[in-house]
Amino acid sequence: MQTLLRFYTGSLLFTIICLGLAGYYGMVSTGTMMGVAEVLWIVVILSVLEVSLSFDNAVVNASVLKEMDEVWQKRFLTWGIAFAVFGMRIVFPLAIVAIAASIGPMEALNLSLNDPAKYEALVSSAHIGIAGFGGAFLAMVGMKFFFDADKDVHWIGAIERALSKVSALPAIEIAILLLTMWGISTFLSVEEAHTFLVSGMLGLVTFIAVEAVSHWLEMREEAARLAGAVVRSGLGGFIYLNILDASFSFDGVIGAFALSNNMIVIALGLSIGAMFVRSMTVHLVKQGTLAEYRYLEHGAFWAIVVLGAIMLVSAVVHIPETITGLIGAILIGVSFWWSVRHQKAEKAANPAPDA
Repeated sequence: MQTLLRFYTGSLLFTIICLGLAGYYGMVSTGTMMGVAEVLWIVVILSVLEVSLSFDNAVVNASVLKEMDEVWQKRFLTWGIAFAVFGMRIVFPLAIVAIAASIGPMEALNLSLNDPAKYEALVSSAHIGIAGFGGAFLAMVGMKFFFDADKDVHWIGAIERALSKVSALPAIEIAILLLTMWGISTFLSVEEAHTFLVSGMLGLVTFIAVEAVSHWLEMREEAARLAGAVVRSGLGGFIYLNILDASFSFDGVIGAFALSNNMIVIALGLSIGAMFVRSMTVHLVKQGTLAEYRYLEHGAFWAIVVLGAIMLVSAVVHIPETITGLIGAILIGVSFWWSVRHQKAEKAANPAPDA
């Protein structure tokens, strides 16, 4: 229990503060205890939704974070949470509205507070562009893990081995993504197809740019080490993780409007979830969970591939966020169970010598 509190104390305190603010806002805006209860309930549901949608995010974050030194791990938890909470849960929706309605940021803020129905409509109108960008970026993150010729641990063996072999073809995953986007665009109107394809290509370019920056920073750090300098590794991973977090938050921000169109309520609920995802990430790293459970990382990356595909397809067909979260939870749950089976089989095959 004390171990868990060590990782989640900050998130629990943050939750208490957010629930207090939600209760105060509910009383001020409605003037009734029923209104307070409704606001608190929506905030709790939104936070649970965010965690369920982002558990795979925590596992993938941990796979990157474990390669970073402790200084950058702490920066990810502190500086990164400011970006995740303030940037993606508050500024991002306001930026969408400002661009869609060609208004200033203060006008967008005023619209979110005083005309939430119009604010929701404007955010939702940007869904096709968000689906293209976020779906393409996440699909590339997931495919990069499986299209790897050096990958020697496979969970779904037949598929993963085939993907590992095919990865010898240069840029095969990019070709698959572009063909998928083109196929989906044929079901859209000309204007929507243009928006979707341009956004998807920007998502692809963003992924390539982030990979390039990370690789360049790694090369600089390695050169500095060879020269005898002390290097604190992590800037490249820090940048990558924050952009990855942003992509994961797209569906949560848009999906939140199914429960509320109030910006303050949405921001409080999603921020609690984002904070817990950060704590789960650090927990996974410190406890060495990814090394202990052999296939957990595979399940998370399959969940990312599925999430990317769902985001792309959502430009044509609406898929409820509960289904998205459920698929991710099932994939991670099965990979965890498979990892436990593998552990037991290894112990049975190689019993520990008697003391």
